[in-house]
Amino acid sequence: MNPVFKTFPKTHITLAAAATVVVSAAVLMSPSADVEAKRMSYTIDLEQGLVPGAASEGVRSSENDFINTQANDHATPEELTQQETMPAASSIDWHEFNIKSGDTLSSLFRKAGFNNGVMLSVIHGKGEATKLQRLYAGEDIRFGIDSDGQLVGVELQRSRLESLNISKTDEGFVGKTEVRSPEPRPAFAGGVIDGSLYLAARDAGLNDRLTMELAGIFGWDIDFVYDVRKGDSFEVVYEELYLDGEKFDTGRILSARFINRGNENVALLYTDSNGDTDYYTPEGKSMRKAFLRVPINARLSSPFNLQRRHPVLDVVRPHEGTDYAAPPGTPIKAAGSGRVQFAGWRGGYGRTVVLQHGDNITTLYAHMSRLGKGIKNGTRVKQGDTIGYVGSSGMVTGPHLHYEFRVNGVAKNSRTVKLPDAKPVPSKEMARFRQFTDQRLAQFNVFREGGRQLALASDN
Repeated sequence: MNPVFKTFPKTHITLAAAATVVVSAAVLMSPSADVEAKRMSYTIDLEQGLVPGAASEGVRSSENDFINTQANDHATPEELTQQETMPAASSIDWHEFNIKSGDTLSSLFRKAGFNNGVMLSVIHGKGEATKLQRLYAGEDIRFGIDSDGQLVGVELQRSRLESLNISKTDEGFVGKTEVRSPEPRPAFAGGVIDGSLYLAARDAGLNDRLTMELAGIFGWDIDFVYDVRKGDSFEVVYEELYLDGEKFDTGRILSARFINRGNENVALLYTDSNGDTDYYTPEGKSMRKAFLRVPINARLSSPFNLQRRHPVLDVVRPHEGTDYAAPPGTPIKAAGSGRVQFAGWRGGYGRTVVLQHGDNITTLYAHMSRLGKGIKNGTRVKQGDTIGYVGSSGMVTGPHLHYEFRVNGVAKNSRTVKLPDAKPVPSKEMARFRQFTDQRLAQFNVFREGGRQLALASDN
């Protein structure tokens, strides 16, 4: 032994060695400056749980003692046991990162100070922990670290409404998706068309999505390209969505009135006893037809023509459908609800889907690049479901959708055939529907009068 050390008592040497170990451990466990800059501190609120706090020290021990005492007065033995195994909330540091393009789960764990072994133990955990592997730019992820430097929780904030929360338990990491429900509040907007519906709706405070929804509701009866005239008007009651008392989005249109060339059109959103929701007139008639006139958002490239010359075979062959040119991969919608009668390859039609509907009506969709998810013989589909994607399979000269509409096996021009109405409110539901209608119309009229008074006040 070095003679210098012999001059100190053994107890002093022991204490000095212990202190050195503690200081070294603290230095090694301290997060990097990059992570430290993203550290968030929290305090405890008895009503809300963890909330951001300005002080980095968190909750004082005296406050902790008070909170634990109050909580334990009503805790069950199982909850008390869990409290003993989980770290105190005030001892958890949260390291938060915004996910950017190019980030990987492994790189994010490294930024938080953890290796791939810890990462694997998290994503191989129970519940929904494996969903942590699906990351998208713009999301936020944060890592909860206890006073011993151990990872005790991971939270992935996918949106203001959805988060994936993973916590460490005695059995390992357990993940659970939590979805918050916003509070819908009714709001009103109305306007008079001077140039276009889009401009009038924007001036009334409606966003583009609500404007498109409004046009879609009345689109079965009003052609918004050719039928709308200057002086036409609209009034809408719709949902504004609030979260934590703050408006962050808009929801559905609840009721709407559109005056077109002096004719009044009213639509009410109604959910029947089976949970199906649709728009109806106050008399219970559906606002939509049983079929979409056009099953794709694309331009007409070749009309229905029983005397057309085939572009490939160069012979006169009836064109018993309508063609729509669109880029490969464009979604194709089911024109109406029904069952898949055929899904697969059909000669010159290429990749094809045939749907069987009521009233002996079938629709055919050909030349697809691929079928929609889950589309196979016998599958039931709803109007508007994606059944496939535009391609150039079969005997074609370029990518497009070939669409046929048949009644009792006879081809009809889908652009001019009279489409049947969708089913009205069932007679057994009419009493319930009338009660709902009275309430919704009363609400609508209250908003209308309020809107008119507000407009008069602003004019003065």
